[in-house]
Amino acid sequence: MLREVSRPVESPAQVRLILRDLRATLHEFRRTHGFGRGISAVQIGEPLRVIYLEFEGKPYSLINPEWEYLSEEKIRLWDDCFSFPDLVVLLERSRRVGLRYTDEAGQPCRLQAEEALAELLQHEMDHLEGILAVDRALDRTSLATRSEWERRYRHRAPELGL
Repeated sequence: MLREVSRPVESPAQVRLILRDLRATLHEFRRTHGFGRGISAVQIGEPLRVIYLEFEGKPYSLINPEWEYLSEEKIRLWDDCFSFPDLVVLLERSRRVGLRYTDEAGQPCRLQAEEALAELLQHEMDHLEGILAVDRALDRTSLATRSEWERRYRHRAPELGL
């Protein structure tokens, strides 16, 4: 199902329960795994264009998000995923992004982001298109288990953009 392209949502009311489930699932994942900032509806078996994020203490409910822009300037980082918690992938993402979406109240919104939030948005937007982090790996040496990453790269995290 993670390879499925998510369908647009017809109305915010259609996804209120899904957003509640996304919140609860993210919180439980964080409790059991110690990390997690976002989740897409397809990750809980609902292939709809819905993303829930919690970034720097602020929740975001994004319904039918669409890109306005992705900067040509890139950042390189190790990415991890809720769906594959023991795998990390070295990849590149745009440094800055802009998107528009509908919020839970049905209001049109815009969001501009850079660095970590931009990376997170790109990761979750990829899920809506059936794209996984492994598809964006820089090369065949750009995959590591979380324990291997901890051993080999944790001490270099700042210089690697982590």
